[in-house]
Amino acid sequence: MPLKLYFHPLSSFCWKALIALYENATPFEPVIVDLGDAASRAAFLSVWPVGKFPVLKDETRDRLIPESSIIVEYLAQHYPGPSKLVPDDADRARQTRMRDRFFDLYVQVPMQKIVGDRLRPADQKDPRGVEEARAQLATALAMIESDVGPAWSMGADFTMADCAAAPALYYADRVMPLAGAFDRTDAYLQRLKARPSFARTLKEAAPYLSMFPAEPS
Repeated sequence: MPLKLYFHPLSSFCWKALIALYENATPFEPVIVDLGDAASRAAFLSVWPVGKFPVLKDETRDRLIPESSIIVEYLAQHYPGPSKLVPDDADRARQTRMRDRFFDLYVQVPMQKIVGDRLRPADQKDPRGVEEARAQLATALAMIESDVGPAWSMGADFTMADCAAAPALYYADRVMPLAGAFDRTDAYLQRLKARPSFARTLKEAAPYLSMFPAEPS
């Protein structure tokens, strides 16, 4: 099998790559990386010394592709399928990439700041940083709420933007519940969760979701 994906089933950015792979039924070999296991960590670092996942390895082309957005672009270019993840039209492709970056930078990043703070020792908490992250996340969600339509991020077609939106909104909902405050965005999340590619990703992640740090009581 030419493609090998190094990932962890709990990682939101890994979900983005998995959704893209499953969306077009692209065959690949999954390699789960456990950074807490010395052997698994060493094996992954020998492939990608930066130590961040996901990373896609294409043995046919002898290419190593890190970063979730770049992976999705690579798949769209070299392993296309029924779902055109990046539109051919240059303007729509730019808009798709912008939305992809929006979900990553303005939903995922503040969400991860909030969640990461839960893992800090009590004397190393960053309440001001969490407050700022919550404000940024609320702003982003309000922008999505005013923009999202009845289908997908770019309209009728499922694209890279939706691959980014699915994990971003799933985890954002865990830290800032959407229902009641962002109902159109919540409806979009429910559509994403019903999409077979994301439903499969969530099913495979289910055994790991108990590791998600709960909000302090």
